[in-house]
Amino acid sequence: MANFSNRREREEMQELLKAYQNLKKGRQAAFIEEEDFERIIDYFDDQDDVPAALEAANIGLEHFPFAAQLMFRKADFLIAEQQFAAALAVLETAELYDQTDISLYILKTDAYLALDEPEKAARILEESLGRFEGEERLELLFELADVYDDYEDFQKVFDCMKLILEEDPNNEEALLKICFWADFTGRMEESIKLHQWIIDEHPYNELAWFNLATAFQGLKLYEKAIDAYQYAVAIDEKLDIAYRNMADAYIRLRRFKEAIDCLEKVVEMTRPEDVIYEALGHCYHKLENFAQARFYYKKASHISPEDSRIHYKIAITYYRESKFEKAIKQLENAMRLHRSQPDFNLLMGDCMLQLNRLKEAAQYYAVVVQLKPKNVRGQEALVEVLLQAGFYEEAYTQSLHAMESTRQHPLFLYTASAALFGAGKTKEALLQLEQALSVHPQGFKKMVDMVPGLLQIAKVVELANHYLKKKKGKR
Repeated sequence: MANFSNRREREEMQELLKAYQNLKKGRQAAFIEEEDFERIIDYFDDQDDVPAALEAANIGLEHFPFAAQLMFRKADFLIAEQQFAAALAVLETAELYDQTDISLYILKTDAYLALDEPEKAARILEESLGRFEGEERLELLFELADVYDDYEDFQKVFDCMKLILEEDPNNEEALLKICFWADFTGRMEESIKLHQWIIDEHPYNELAWFNLATAFQGLKLYEKAIDAYQYAVAIDEKLDIAYRNMADAYIRLRRFKEAIDCLEKVVEMTRPEDVIYEALGHCYHKLENFAQARFYYKKASHISPEDSRIHYKIAITYYRESKFEKAIKQLENAMRLHRSQPDFNLLMGDCMLQLNRLKEAAQYYAVVVQLKPKNVRGQEALVEVLLQAGFYEEAYTQSLHAMESTRQHPLFLYTASAALFGAGKTKEALLQLEQALSVHPQGFKKMVDMVPGLLQIAKVVELANHYLKKKKGKR
């Protein structure tokens, strides 16, 4: 039956096109109704033949000069042909005959946007809102939101989405869009109130629960966010984005086991993603289950082999298990991709230090210092490995450079003193130590670790007692 109906429609269309061609050629033809011209225009439009569709609209208007619908169609094709001024002129005429068709305002908007006059486009839509209600008013609000987005009035985009939801709380498109705009504009409190109202009216709207959760999450109210996400997935258990966001909230709360449960749900529901496997690796890492962390980091690495950070994270798990050679292999992979990455060089230096390969450790730490001279951790690592290797003059010089680079960080007063002790310059070392104690007495404990036998020197003990007691007296 459907095939018969389609065949009949095709036959009618062919008859209509034949009549239209006869009309164009000036031959005697059956009278073509206004609605028939619209069908002919639709036919050419479906064929993506804009010039033919525009010609049909013009011929139709010759026979029906007051037909607003044909004018709207003509304006639409003029816009497609980038004849924007001509389109607006046609629409001004159409407005004399029909101000109740939403096409008039949308087409005017399209023309003004194409002419890079978004303020005029917005004004037309704003003034037209009062003429319409129901679905047509919602369509105009969506158009207006797009215009505001076009000239970056993002607060008004949020306002449009809010108006739509106040009129149609279950509007899926608006619910999806307002989630982004609430976050982008920072209007989380308004989003919370709006979605709580929607939920009161429509308690099984999973997108409203989801948006409520994201607003709570944006305000760092992670417990409330988790509660709202749980309602969302109770209504729609396949809402994988809710599980993703819930996992993030659990991670923020350092509740890694619950985060793993959520991430595993995502893995079950979606295709493999490096970001999900990496998040699982992170959670197991925080739980100090390094083997399982590596399992997921490696899955992430298979998907994104060019992501050097994942190789670095695998290296950290090996380092934490004192498997330094394996850590080095992963770091080599990472550094083949990004050699000048301070974190990679720092961990490589730490691995070399643990293997007592002091010269190589110093070389990697030196790269860190070169890349990030203000980084205290890198400067400290380089000075300490120089001390450990017995390069006291270099350690002293580097301590002075470190103080200059790190705005006189007191740690390097102690490392300078340690270098002088190591070089046998006890008098200068004591003077340097006294300066360090006067500035930062808490750092003395680290000094003891750096210089074995330091507490066997009576003058050192005397100085330390003096400044440490002085510090206690100030409390």
